[in-house]
Amino acid sequence: MTDKINDPVAMWQKMVGEMEKGFNSFANQAMSSPQFSQAMNRAGGVAAGAQKQLGELMEKYLVSMNLPSREQITSLAERLQSIEAQIGEMKSMLSQMAAHSGISQGFDGTPRPPRTKQPPSENGGQT
Repeated sequence: MTDKINDPVAMWQKMVGEMEKGFNSFANQAMSSPQFSQAMNRAGGVAAGAQKQLGELMEKYLVSMNLPSREQITSLAERLQSIEAQIGEMKSMLSQMAAHSGISQGFDGTPRPPRTKQPPSENGGQT
């Protein structure tokens, strides 16, 4: 085994460990101060304001390009889901009504017209 004093990997690990301890103690000291808290609060406020301004700017840009905004797309999706739900209810009601009245239905649930044409006879349709 190599000696720990002359091992470059061990020396590197020790140096990194010491640097990590020093950085952690510095960060803990800095974060415990009220100035740090105030600075973070201000930075968060600035970021929120910038995000709001960017959203408003993007909204104006989309309006000028005659494109829908995210809010408008979301509203359309909600309305579409509502319409689809209503159509589903109507389909089920029609199926129930058809089942109670005895109307024959196809595989997809649509009513089929009565079958009036008869299949040809076995002798080729000649009498």
